[in-house]
Amino acid sequence: MKQTNVYTSLRFILGDQLNANHPWFQRVDPTVLYLMVESRSETDYVRHHIQKIVAFFLAMRNFCSELQAARHDVLYLRLDDPENTHELATTIRKVMDSHGIHHFEYQLPDEHRLDEVLSTFAESCHPAGKAVDTHHFYTQRHELASFFKGKKRFLMENFYRSMRKKHGVLMDGDEPVTGQWNYDADNRKKLPDSEAIPAPKVFEKKVSEVVDVLINQGVKTIGSIDPQRFIWPVTREESLGLLEHFIEHLLPRFGAYQDAMTTRDWSLFHSRLSFAMNVKLISPAEVVNAVEKCWRERPEHASISQVEGFIRQVLGWREYMRGIYWAKMPEYAQLNFFGHKQPLPDWFWTGNTRMRCLSHAIEQSLEYSYAHHIQRLMVTGNFALLAGIDPDEVDQWYLGIYIDAIEWVEITNTRGMSQFADGGIVGSKPYVSSANYMKKMGSYCDGCHYRHDQRTGDRSCPFNSLYWHFYHRNRELLERNPRIGMMYRTWDKMDASKRTALLNQAEAHLENIASL
Repeated sequence: MKQTNVYTSLRFILGDQLNANHPWFQRVDPTVLYLMVESRSETDYVRHHIQKIVAFFLAMRNFCSELQAARHDVLYLRLDDPENTHELATTIRKVMDSHGIHHFEYQLPDEHRLDEVLSTFAESCHPAGKAVDTHHFYTQRHELASFFKGKKRFLMENFYRSMRKKHGVLMDGDEPVTGQWNYDADNRKKLPDSEAIPAPKVFEKKVSEVVDVLINQGVKTIGSIDPQRFIWPVTREESLGLLEHFIEHLLPRFGAYQDAMTTRDWSLFHSRLSFAMNVKLISPAEVVNAVEKCWRERPEHASISQVEGFIRQVLGWREYMRGIYWAKMPEYAQLNFFGHKQPLPDWFWTGNTRMRCLSHAIEQSLEYSYAHHIQRLMVTGNFALLAGIDPDEVDQWYLGIYIDAIEWVEITNTRGMSQFADGGIVGSKPYVSSANYMKKMGSYCDGCHYRHDQRTGDRSCPFNSLYWHFYHRNRELLERNPRIGMMYRTWDKMDASKRTALLNQAEAHLENIASL
């Protein structure tokens, strides 16, 4: 490390800004000191899964080592470093003062909370600090807001098509390849027992040192970890390896079974690249370009429906959710369209429920810090919405438990898509279902304590009566929604005694929610 007063600029790198291709790193500047910090302000703002914190710290440490190997000067403060104040602004000021540095630079954060912290600190500097783009996303922060200016609802499909055109992805001139924009209707298949599932690619490494630090420092976490076998990618090389594995072994079946649920495997045909992308070890353009390149060069390897289904998630949904976040925050975090106030059941932290779909999805989340999007939306999220759980508590749970959960992507998916707490900004209707959906899309109902085909009675699946209870209690808010009218017509045609029985059963389930 150089002596004090040699540096003229400090550049701060957050734990989700690990982009080796950023312009900052294209040349070595001996007057620049980079700063990276493992801070309690980041480990403690919500109770995180232990694998999530370990993954962040390992990825940060590896990135620091790579920068140093490339001859950049980096000061890295670990969680137990005595110089670490655990308040980002205070730590940055302390480092700048100790090195006589006056010029501050930072990359634009992806979270509103950190954006406020760093922009406020930058304004306090003399001269004022400078923010630069992260050079990661396809879009700028407010690009989506400009695209939908004057519109009440932000239709993702319109945005997705514009992104395809703008970036020339799966395009033949001005038209989509094959003449069809969207293959979502082809990608909703249940996984047959005969379909073999490739073993997930994992990265086994020992993480005892990091785990011990977390324990010794008293960081409170959830979930479990095997200190001798940590499986997540935490380097760019590993992330590229996971992308290659996905394309070669999983992409051919990804689209067809992306909504399928099963107890046979925890990873299925999903890429599990979201953590690597969210901390910027690998870019969305790299991922999309690699998948499209495979299809164009080897169309027999994976059909267009598989490829388009995946690209839509990255180029469409991921960028769309980020755009919603910056268009609607911070007010978005307070939205509660239904006025839900019920606390989250304790078994969301243990998986100890007799509902097999929920116990499996939650136990998997606690074991791997991962569940795929349909488990999140139509199992845990579906139940939380039907039961009227406070969206603040739902947000905290999702933000903490999943390895890829950073607020910009978590809150829009949870408070918006899953809980409809935004009243329809993200989704055109609430995503709720009875047990029929569980039975149709997976094997959870097999062997469950509750009966998927029973609406009332002690063994009736709670999803069935809660489904109608949800529509009944929210009729004033929902009945004019054109996508929901059929539900109310069906409800109104039911015999009055049947409606009463369903509502009474739902109330019984809600009263006994802790022991379901």
